[in-house]
Amino acid sequence: MAGNQQKGRQLSEEELQELVSSSDAGARNPVGPVGMFLGVLALIWSLFQVLLASPVSNVVLPGDLINNSRQIHLAFAIFLAFMAYPALRTSPRDRIPAQDWVMAAAGATIALYGYIFYDKLVQSGGLADDTDKWFALAGLVLLFEGARRALGPAMAIIATIFLLYVFFGASDMVPEVIRWKGASLQKAMSHMWTTSEGVFGIALGVSTKFVFLFVLFGALLDKAGAGNYFIKMAFGALGHLRGGPAKAAVVGSAATGLISGSSIANVVTTGTFTIPLMKRVGFTSEQAGAVEVASSVNGQIMPPVMGAAAFLMVEYVGISYLEVITHAFLPAAVSYIALVYIVHLEAVKRNMPTLGDRVVSLGRTIGGMAVFFAGFAALCYGVKYPVGWITAAVPDGAGWVLSALIFLAYLALLWLAAQTDDLEPDDPNAEDVKLPVVGEIYKAGLYYLLPIIVLVYFLMIEQKSPGLSAFWATALLFVILLTQRPLKAIFRGGSHTANAFRDGVLDLVSGLIDGARNMIGIGLATATAGVIVGTVTLTGIGQVMADLVEFISGGNLILMLIFVGLLSLVLGMGLPTTANYIVVSSLMAGVVVELGAQSGLIVPLIAVHLFVFYFGIMADVTPPVGLASFAAAAVSGGDAIRTGFIAFFYSLRTVALPFVFIFNTNLLLIDVTVVQGVVTFVVATVAILVFTAGTMGWFLTKNRIYESLALVLVAFALFRPDYLMDRIQPPFTEVEPAGLAQALDAVPAGENMRIVVRGPDFITGEVKETTLVVTAEAGTPGAELLDAQGLALLEEDGVVKLEEPFPGTPFFDTMSGFDFYGDKPVQVVAARAAADQMPQELMFIPALLLLGLIAFLQRARMSREGVPA
Repeated sequence: MAGNQQKGRQLSEEELQELVSSSDAGARNPVGPVGMFLGVLALIWSLFQVLLASPVSNVVLPGDLINNSRQIHLAFAIFLAFMAYPALRTSPRDRIPAQDWVMAAAGATIALYGYIFYDKLVQSGGLADDTDKWFALAGLVLLFEGARRALGPAMAIIATIFLLYVFFGASDMVPEVIRWKGASLQKAMSHMWTTSEGVFGIALGVSTKFVFLFVLFGALLDKAGAGNYFIKMAFGALGHLRGGPAKAAVVGSAATGLISGSSIANVVTTGTFTIPLMKRVGFTSEQAGAVEVASSVNGQIMPPVMGAAAFLMVEYVGISYLEVITHAFLPAAVSYIALVYIVHLEAVKRNMPTLGDRVVSLGRTIGGMAVFFAGFAALCYGVKYPVGWITAAVPDGAGWVLSALIFLAYLALLWLAAQTDDLEPDDPNAEDVKLPVVGEIYKAGLYYLLPIIVLVYFLMIEQKSPGLSAFWATALLFVILLTQRPLKAIFRGGSHTANAFRDGVLDLVSGLIDGARNMIGIGLATATAGVIVGTVTLTGIGQVMADLVEFISGGNLILMLIFVGLLSLVLGMGLPTTANYIVVSSLMAGVVVELGAQSGLIVPLIAVHLFVFYFGIMADVTPPVGLASFAAAAVSGGDAIRTGFIAFFYSLRTVALPFVFIFNTNLLLIDVTVVQGVVTFVVATVAILVFTAGTMGWFLTKNRIYESLALVLVAFALFRPDYLMDRIQPPFTEVEPAGLAQALDAVPAGENMRIVVRGPDFITGEVKETTLVVTAEAGTPGAELLDAQGLALLEEDGVVKLEEPFPGTPFFDTMSGFDFYGDKPVQVVAARAAADQMPQELMFIPALLLLGLIAFLQRARMSREGVPA
């Protein structure tokens, strides 16, 4: 397949659907009784997951079924994987060989091992006996084979390498820097299969509780027709602008990417319409594919789903879901704004024609879209007031009243939709492309927004769990799929309501089956990634990775971050978003935190996880693997490798943003006021547009080299005003370690004191440093505060030594890597308090003046050359 794409052959519609199905849902589709059986099995899986997420799960489902839901989840996934994904390219697609039936049954049975022998494993404390360990090993082999089929070889190979490291980590063949003592088969299998440290760990738990419902929600929403509606609305709003198809591709992919867990499916779903139209107005095949790749992959960084990584971050970072999506929103939003600007600059540079004969104002279009999104956000937020009034008025029956009101709103919007024709997919290759008019089609799908409003309301306002929120939104979609066809028929005066209802039932069943099939790969990915997580916790390789990165980077913070980014990129190659995030965060997140602290950079954990996540998903773009780039090339007929490189160039702002928010956490809206948040958004948007203009070589007109460099400098100043201000005024005042407690007394409440600690490493004995942050508290003397943190200081021979913190104190885990009983003491070598400094925002003034100067020079040059403004 890849070879064909690289030669520039454009795939047919059937081949494209096979590409999507083979990557996301399985290439095999048997018919007859076997096909019926698999469809029923997928349907049962979806219904089980919906019931598990429902408020009545504790009443309807037995307790042992709920307690072992991870095992049941994996059993469904592994059985369907062997059914839906053929072993080889030459394997049959229309039937299932006997060996696949055997492996499917064996894999599902062993996945249920913990459920079947629950009492036995509990009594043994999860320790595998001689029988358990062989079943566990067979389970891992079958899991890896299922993952190879569903996800490609990369995931299975990586997991196998990590498992071999568990067994043979003590071998002389292993480099000394990563060598460890190794583990027996019994210990390894206990860790990986019979406890919740490996396969059945946090990742599979998140897949079971949250991810399935969101994938199902996306599948049902698409089955209802929302995907086509979003694309048509995007083309109606932007298609007539210069480079309009590309701008519409970005917005349409953003809308579908919000609920999609697959960048490949996003590329093919929206790309089959957007890419031919982009080529029509002047984009090359590779550029058209690259725009679609960049916008589709960006959908994975946009809340609320983020390719299911958002739910994993809740567990790994230990913060609420609301906080995760709050922190992730701003970088994703400015990244999409920059991508729209990129395609605008490409269109201007090439003087591309517009589609159609309708004259559309860019300003009015942007204003209209801004008003729509602001109105939608206000609606989602404002719903809480009438809900609060109803809850106060009828506390016992509020649920029924609210359900009735939602249904009435649905009826009203559906009646509105029935006044227009149903939206049919357009042919992008038609001779005369008639782009939709927003004013004529918007009514056709307004009711699709209701499930999204319900989802956002429960997540953001009620702050319910993601699983319960997705359940209520999915329940509304059940109603929509069952009733939209017959109710439209009634509103239009038709007489075929029974047939319409039957079609609605078929739509619902088909959506439930599609949701289950789309989850096969994600279920196996989270289970297989659990082996990697288990290896990290069992062997302590995370510390080894930190030492390796520190050695290669020479302790330089920027080089360290670049190297971590590259490692995340390599580790993410060939992996779906969910598995990608689990792997890179397990190995790399701790590295950034530890080495950052050694360099005096205190990085919030969410910033670190987003950093490695951004670089991990770039593997979908970057050759030689770049799965999304290969999919786009299959649609466009362009060269896959060239498409990948252009897409990476378009994604430079996605590469730059992680470096920005590591140093400037305001971009993640961490500890900022509402006013600061608005200012941060405006400044970050201007900065990313200026950065884009600098890297694209075009601002108002073609840049001179010095103008491009100046634009990048302006962007840096807007993103990192603190860096420039720190050069003018030092951010910290040095404090003598001996006077640390007294200096802490003078620090205002809520302000931080940074304490630099140096001492021998517990394992290697080499001297290392780390930075601790102590926050002053009102009314608490500095000495008491240090004791409460576990920092017992002892001054001897002019050196302030630090005693080992007691277990349970805040810095016990942080300091556990130091050897407090060696020949060299662990000591406080420096302390720094925040100094009075001018507002860093003053740096915006020279940056904006320089930007104005560049604009003045380019306008003058345009006037001399007779170029219209």
